[in-house]
Amino acid sequence: MNIAIILAGGSGSRLGGGVPKQLIEVAGETILAHTIRVFDSHPLIDEVAVVSRADCIPEVEQIVKGGNFLKVRKILPGGKERYDSSLAALNAYSSDDDCLLFHDAVRPMVSHRIITDCIHALKHHDAVGVATKTTDTIWRVDGDGCIADIPPRDLLRNAQTPQCFRRRVIRKAYDLALADPAFTVTDDCGVVRRYLPDVPIFVVEGEPTNIKVTYRHDLLLLESLLK
Repeated sequence: MNIAIILAGGSGSRLGGGVPKQLIEVAGETILAHTIRVFDSHPLIDEVAVVSRADCIPEVEQIVKGGNFLKVRKILPGGKERYDSSLAALNAYSSDDDCLLFHDAVRPMVSHRIITDCIHALKHHDAVGVATKTTDTIWRVDGDGCIADIPPRDLLRNAQTPQCFRRRVIRKAYDLALADPAFTVTDDCGVVRRYLPDVPIFVVEGEPTNIKVTYRHDLLLLESLLK
């Protein structure tokens, strides 16, 4: 199956305010509802699972019920770190041939084209990421805050989501990661890259509109895009 995993466990501390950012309403619906709707309506997605903060599960259940989403089959409690939410989803499924698409709940503008390209790429690759070409020059600085390196821009990408895997691959990567006392990776592609370096991670072309809501001004941009 092609299973979308909506990672909705964040607190939204950088946005400010007391409401998790995925539960903020924009253009008549919560950000989470907008995101679920994209995957729920995609013809190649078989199932959707939402991983939420435990204290927000009742509200997520109401969002799913109110949105009349037909493919949401699981609402799972996450954990303190992002990888805890990924693990919750991994543990909820057992077929190693399932394709899992991990997506930030606060990227509601992901397009059907991106999702389709990811699913097609998983026919030939065990791990797939989404990214856009970097348009700015990137500086790597040293500990003193001075420029240490200027990597070639044509080799750099800005990472987005979804990040997609055959379950057997991401499961093996996490098993190795959890056995490592120095495990500090912050995203799922990073886990595969670090612990299964021989597994190529194919990159699907993203879109500038596939923004992640992080700061308050992102809400204004999102509202404009939704309209």
